Amino acid sequence: MPNQDSTSSPQLTHATINNGWFREVSDESFPGQAFELRVSKILHVEKSEFQDILVFESTDYGNVLVLDGIIQLSERDEFSYQEMITHIPIFAHKNPKSVLIIGGGDGGVLREVLKHNYIERIIQVEIDETVIRLSKKYLKSMSIGFDNPKVEIKLCDGFAYLDELRSAQEKFDIIITDSSDPDGPAAAFFQENYFKLLYNALNENGNVIMQASENVWLNINKLKELKQTMQKVFPNVMYTETSVPTYTSGRLGLMVASKDDSLKLNQPVRSFNREQEIDLFRYYNSSIHKSSFDLPNWASSFLDQY
Repeated sequence: MPNQDSTSSPQLTHATINNGWFREVSDESFPGQAFELRVSKILHVEKSEFQDILVFESTDYGNVLVLDGIIQLSERDEFSYQEMITHIPIFAHKNPKSVLIIGGGDGGVLREVLKHNYIERIIQVEIDETVIRLSKKYLKSMSIGFDNPKVEIKLCDGFAYLDELRSAQEKFDIIITDSSDPDGPAAAFFQENYFKLLYNALNENGNVIMQASENVWLNINKLKELKQTMQKVFPNVMYTETSVPTYTSGRLGLMVASKDDSLKLNQPVRSFNREQEIDLFRYYNSSIHKSSFDLPNWASSFLDQY
């Protein structure tokens, strides 16, 4: 499929859009459900080396990025995910200085990491340069951090990059895995070997967080399997959630882990004052940090049983 955008072709089409509505269906990820958004204009359609990419302007949720038919974000609600996946592991760490971002080519996580001025070095590993390029064009409020001097962008596979670190001395205080769902090239990011690489790349008291793909309302069995797989590697693993209306069922799970088995990941060890929180964040605050780990009885008992 050739690269197409609205400036070169006003009649763009995509298989997921019909009669002015985008429709997301995945029998594997969320069987028996579907999600729709009304489309104002298709902005870009492209098949990169790695995935099918669609960007469209919705009537109510701003610009929307879709990879392989699955919504990755909308401008209206992206901050709820970006802030929680970023600030939970950082505020749960006593003194973070270095951050590694795996994925996140839209720039949202990077934008949030840069709000912590004490972070000295940030490396972002993104396999698909096309996502970065299109985010700079269509998601400008998210992609503002790519030119920051603290940031080093590496265009390569995240799994391969971590594998190279096994023989290197470089370690990180925080690792954030912002991958797509575990279908196709992202499947490796949900397996035990990947978690071993994450563990190796962390400093002694390092924290890692990843999007869990599932939540307790979708496929709690897969969620439990993911948690147990991480627990084979990390001594301290917890599940938390954030509210994302454009994610099917409106909730998105996050799995956070630490090398420090005594660390209470659901309790921030540092925080900004209330004025700073209001100024810097639209979703995250220290209270939400704590409460986001609270689950209904049926869900928490199921995830914790062996």
